[in-house]
Amino acid sequence: MQSIRGMHDILPEEMKYWQYIYDKVFHTLDSANYQEIRTPIVESKSLFERSIGQDTDIINKEMYTLMDQGNRELTLRPEGTAGLARAIIQHKLCENSTMQKLWYLGPMFRYERPQKGRQRQFHQLGLECYGNNHPAIDAEVISLANNILADLGCNKLSIEINSIGSNHERAIYEQKLKEYLIKYINDLDNEYGQKIIRNPLRILDSKNPQIHKIVENAPRITNYLDIESKNHFEEVQEYLSILDVPFNLNHNLVRGLDYYNNTVFEIKTQLLGSQDTVCGGGRYNNLTQQLGGQQIDAIGWGIGLERLLILMQKNIILDKQVNCIYIATPNLVHVEYSLRILKLIKPHHLKYELDVSGSSLKKQLQKANRKNTMILIIVGEEEVRQQTVTIKWLNLHLQQTCSLTSFSSLIPKITLEYQNLLKHNQKYSAKQYPLVDISQKSSDNGAVE
Repeated sequence: MQSIRGMHDILPEEMKYWQYIYDKVFHTLDSANYQEIRTPIVESKSLFERSIGQDTDIINKEMYTLMDQGNRELTLRPEGTAGLARAIIQHKLCENSTMQKLWYLGPMFRYERPQKGRQRQFHQLGLECYGNNHPAIDAEVISLANNILADLGCNKLSIEINSIGSNHERAIYEQKLKEYLIKYINDLDNEYGQKIIRNPLRILDSKNPQIHKIVENAPRITNYLDIESKNHFEEVQEYLSILDVPFNLNHNLVRGLDYYNNTVFEIKTQLLGSQDTVCGGGRYNNLTQQLGGQQIDAIGWGIGLERLLILMQKNIILDKQVNCIYIATPNLVHVEYSLRILKLIKPHHLKYELDVSGSSLKKQLQKANRKNTMILIIVGEEEVRQQTVTIKWLNLHLQQTCSLTSFSSLIPKITLEYQNLLKHNQKYSAKQYPLVDISQKSSDNGAVE
């Protein structure tokens, strides 16, 4: 049996990077007073049809839709914003002009051709701010995305911004754009011809080099903005400069979903080839109204985790985590005594491994070293007979023997040392001094004296 094409297992060695991202994101967004939210991965199909737009590739080609036993059309979510907007309406999270600052991380599903950085089950980190239309919020939201990517070791990034105006302004612009593009309709295939007729804005975000040449001299949407939209966009640029966020204007940037208005932006990299967009987002002030609720101003962005991981691992290599205690029990008749030691350790939440493989002490010592263990506890016949514990400080080539009572009182000091090592993500080394007096030494080959 194999996993479904485009849907990959995340193996234990990879999970440490996912957890690293989660911890960094949580710290940054918690500081900015954003709260995590989790919505279902399955929603009503109509939710996405009403929000994303009928003339998008997502709706027409990419959604995973099923009929449940109640004859309801359900869809595996292809993106996170529609479901969050539904939650805002359903739970009345913005009642009484309450502002909601939310973020999420989870799997999304689109039927696309799998390639590096793009899978059919992919994961998205998203941020959404509801309840305020001030351009300073736009700048802060873009700044937070930039800060997160920088903290995760992503470099050679560029931020592109544009304004696509209100629905009314965009309708005027779309007509002008269609009049310009219709002259080239016979030079393009049927798919692009249909886009020119039905949704000409989709032409602007095409990756096709032929299209790029055609739209070079196309009308610019910023020329059709009214004074309010122009002022909003100018203030966004001013606030980005104050926050020291570099950006470029891209007059052809429109984003691929129909719910956007006014500010849109993308953060791109030079390191991923054609899949160059790492983060994308913008305003969608009318989305909740499209879905049957009250109009609530909103802005947000999404970052694809698979692409982020590729970038991050170019610059950040995570060390193997330190294992605190390895309990070696060469003779399985002594397992009961090992469990008594384990019971002393557990309340302190130390990372441990209990070896009941029955292999020799030498092999268990080798396994402990491979797991980057701080101390090895040896349970042998002598320890059981005398009710003691033998502690071997690995990499120091030092060991000591103490009573169970003394070991119990020593655990808080071991915990402190372990927390210090985790904080600095170090391997335990001879540069560290033991927190206890060492009564015995082991031989250089690791055998217990």
